Amino acid sequence: MHNQAEFGQSDLWREMIFLLAFLVLLLRAPAQAQKSQPPASGPPKYDLRTEAKFKGTVEELRLPPKGSAKEVAHLLVKDGADTVDVYLCPKSFFDDMGMSFSKGDEVAFTGSKVKQSGTDLILARQVVKGNDTFVFRDEKGGPVWDWHH
Repeated sequence: MHNQAEFGQSDLWREMIFLLAFLVLLLRAPAQAQKSQPPASGPPKYDLRTEAKFKGTVEELRLPPKGSAKEVAHLLVKDGADTVDVYLCPKSFFDDMGMSFSKGDEVAFTGSKVKQSGTDLILARQVVKGNDTFVFRDEKGGPVWDWHH
């Protein structure tokens, strides 16, 4: 009986070690899979190195659905043959500023060209429409709507 008890403990240790090794492998696999994916969940970052001035004609103003005040308002602007997606600011800030853009409006803007989820877009620092200048970010690219909290 003494030998059987030792054998039982040995088997139990083997099973525990196997189970532990299995759990380590199981937990490492998703962590490695997550590391290989680009972080697409966060908002794109303004990059001063890609800042440029652009001009174009408003094709469409896209506002998020009601109840999505933190979602971003953006413009589709036609620049010659290209249409660029210009991210402005959260809808709540857009509404607070009393901005309006219509199809056909001529705009000039300064912004940073970035990629998000494989798509080119421009983060607007400022947009000029007629005599109105709307400022969305400071000279370092920091969002000004954060100051209004």
